[in-house]
Amino acid sequence: MNYRHGFHAGNFADVFKHALLARLIVYLTRKETPFRVIDTHAGEGAYDLSADEAERTGEWRSGIARLAEFDTTEARARELLAPYLDIVGPLDADGRPKLYPGSPLIAQRLMREQDRAIFCELRPDAFENLQTRFARDKRVKAIHIDGYVGLAAYVPPKERRGLVLVDPPFEKRDEFARMGEAFLESHRKWPTGIYALWHPIKDEADTRRFLGSLRASGVKRILRLELSIGGASDDERLRRTGLVVVNPPFTFEEEARVICALLVERLGQGEDARFEIEWVSGE
Repeated sequence: MNYRHGFHAGNFADVFKHALLARLIVYLTRKETPFRVIDTHAGEGAYDLSADEAERTGEWRSGIARLAEFDTTEARARELLAPYLDIVGPLDADGRPKLYPGSPLIAQRLMREQDRAIFCELRPDAFENLQTRFARDKRVKAIHIDGYVGLAAYVPPKERRGLVLVDPPFEKRDEFARMGEAFLESHRKWPTGIYALWHPIKDEADTRRFLGSLRASGVKRILRLELSIGGASDDERLRRTGLVVVNPPFTFEEEARVICALLVERLGQGEDARFEIEWVSGE
């Protein structure tokens, strides 16, 4: 429980994850019927990028700060990123927003009156900030609980529509296995939900095993997305990240390709920057 996301808030992996998360939630709002968002590792909900943690790493400078401007040739990408960037808000001269929104704040801002959310967080200080931030919103429940325990307890939601975001810190060696098991247990109970499983890519073998286990599970409609910013590899900073989306909306793949192409252009740190999108399991 030593992980503090404040060190990494607004970095390239956050931009990738949150821009795509916003598209998934926007899709859910297109039907009048209510939906529920379940965030298993919610963190604090939002982050001050002028705080000591963010300043010490400066990771946001190669993430959200690089999206400070769009030119007129990027109309489609600008349209797709608008829900996310509207929540981020204006950036100062350094490319820093007043607060960088975590996934809970993105979900809250996109939800409607009839929608609901459950935000799970185990770290006590992060939970205290999370609870305080959303205390006045009756649509939201912040719960002090292990995210995997919460996921097992809260699916299927009574709305029968919705999204699960599983976004663990990956401090434990068995995190891929835990995430995969928790997802499969939830999918058995709620096969129609949208699931977004975020992961860093540090060890190629770990990632292959995880994707292989999903492929072998028999679950259908699994889309894999990966973003690599490329560049120097002589430090320990994360340079590749992935998102697995189960039951993606029919518009999502095309939208993700537009977004990821722009992120490669804006966030890439070398000629080897790239993105990949492929189906792990189709219909």
